[in-house]
Amino acid sequence: MPTKPPTAAAVTGTLPDAKAALGWMHTARFLTTAAQLHQLPAIDVPEIAFVGRSNAGKSTCINTLTQQRQLAFASKKPGRTQHINLFALGKQGATDAVLADLPGYGYAAVSRSDKQRWQQVMANYLVSRQGLTGIVLLCDPRLGLTELDEALLEIVRPRVEQGLKFLVLLTKADKLTRSEQARALSITRLNAGGGEVRMFSALKRQGVEDVAQLLWQWAHPPLAEAADAAPAPAPDLP
Repeated sequence: MPTKPPTAAAVTGTLPDAKAALGWMHTARFLTTAAQLHQLPAIDVPEIAFVGRSNAGKSTCINTLTQQRQLAFASKKPGRTQHINLFALGKQGATDAVLADLPGYGYAAVSRSDKQRWQQVMANYLVSRQGLTGIVLLCDPRLGLTELDEALLEIVRPRVEQGLKFLVLLTKADKLTRSEQARALSITRLNAGGGEVRMFSALKRQGVEDVAQLLWQWAHPPLAEAADAAPAPAPDLP
């Protein structure tokens, strides 16, 4: 996959303005889909994964950030999408980052065997995927971090401690009052395992610019930044 040389901003680690970051996100286009890890192509640019429970608003978040209505498929039956979808970012022919949309987890209508299989695929991906630079965990703040979310946090904790970027994105912020948002932020920060926490609303466009800038920074770190954590065997999710 062709890549472009680092920009001055990438070397210094400075942030672009919001317009530039959103313009970069808007370049997202479908790259490939895979049902198994071995079907994923080797990627030599930073990869940022979006994960979360079904109904957490993951597809809506990706579509809002990229300003594309149907880039990420939002199924009418949450939890039915069982593929890892990759989207390339950057000018055509000069990909400089990849977004990975992982299947939603925890939806009751999916069979137990399917749940277990995909939970293990995700665990393997999160601890062993070469080039994985950051993880965005989407969470409905009205529910808080669930048992499955906390299990995922434990899985990625070693890589986060070694430098993997991590963001908990509290979606559907428009459904909360300001005081409820402040309380949700405070509680989640205590349990985020060293990751950042932001509020996000696709409807009100709350947090859209900030998240676009943050993801750009993840994909264009200073050249002196340490390499990604080494892969490790994947533990089981409960």
